[in-house]
Amino acid sequence: MGGVLTLVLTFPGLDPVAFHLGPLAVHWYGIMYALAFIVGYRLLVARLKHRPYAGIAGETGWATSDVADLMLYIIVGVLAGGRLGYCLFYQPGYYFSQPLQILQVWDGGMSFHGGALGVAVGLWLFARRHRRPFLEVSDLLVPVVPVGLAFGRIGNFINGELWGRPADPALPWAMIFPAVDNLPRHPSQLYEFALEGVLLFTLLWLYARRGPARGTTSAAFLLGYGVFRFAVEFTREPDSFLGLLPLGMSMGQWLCIPMILGGTALWIWASRRTPRAVDAPGRPEASRTSSAAKPAHGEPETPRSS
Repeated sequence: MGGVLTLVLTFPGLDPVAFHLGPLAVHWYGIMYALAFIVGYRLLVARLKHRPYAGIAGETGWATSDVADLMLYIIVGVLAGGRLGYCLFYQPGYYFSQPLQILQVWDGGMSFHGGALGVAVGLWLFARRHRRPFLEVSDLLVPVVPVGLAFGRIGNFINGELWGRPADPALPWAMIFPAVDNLPRHPSQLYEFALEGVLLFTLLWLYARRGPARGTTSAAFLLGYGVFRFAVEFTREPDSFLGLLPLGMSMGQWLCIPMILGGTALWIWASRRTPRAVDAPGRPEASRTSSAAKPAHGEPETPRSS
């Protein structure tokens, strides 16, 4: 008997350019970034109706204008941090010798981990300017971040980049990327879309609506993204100019380790230090004081801070 014929999917060879406006080529990847920011803004506005933000009243309350201001910091952080992170984490020697190439973002090269650091700086600046606790701001944002990641991975797939490692031809969704070779490979962009995008968004959105202790939502994002990305990297082809690093891990996996460790530490610290936001009126750091814990007569009542 002859062998069973195995059918393997082939990457459809999508055009990365969506359309032209005169001499300007509008790329699908850029459209994905625009959609990510637009949808992200709408979801952030919706987050203001959730606990604890809906319960913060007075001058410290959140308004739609605050979200619009925050988006400016996020956009700059994503673009500047993502580009600089790629240059420093992945090809520092090349970009140190060719510094003007850093500005040529149209040639590609963005790093999530660099973008995350850039956004963290942006959140710190926003929190400082508006005199808000940093973790209050980060907890507002992080449930929305996976939506942007999902759009980004769709852009990667359309571009036919960041393909996966060779896969078993019997894998039903194994895919040949003709621009690389004729080997069936993991469509790792779609794995990341599903895990770091859809699944992580669902988990964080549901968890954040419970009004958990301040900082635990941010910690859950660090842990969730770190674990999902670390796992997917086993199916993603390492960058050709880097290959696998010590312990057989990719650069992406090494960069995820600080996220996982930091997320774990933040979870433990936040869980022990702050009350659940749902139990607190006004700002979540001011928890209800039971009759047994009220201060003695004449002593000022001090709200718990985070």
